[in-house]
Amino acid sequence: MKTLSTLYKRLQKIGIEITLVGNYPWIYLDTVNGNRVTEKFMANHGFTIAMLVGQTGVELTDKKKIFETIRKYK
Repeated sequence: MKTLSTLYKRLQKIGIEITLVGNYPWIYLDTVNGNRVTEKFMANHGFTIAMLVGQTGVELTDKKKIFETIRKYK
């Protein structure tokens, strides 16, 4: 989970607030600065930002696509 907390804190420092929603094993990007993300990526229910791997690991899906989406909705 360190990966997601680091990402969250770094985005906060530059003025971007994100909301994440989880549904095991997927973690979805729900909002960016209050704007709901309507795109779907690697799932039928939302924009998948990460997947839980094992008991403690987190793996980001596609960093380039994640940051493109964050820029679009900020």
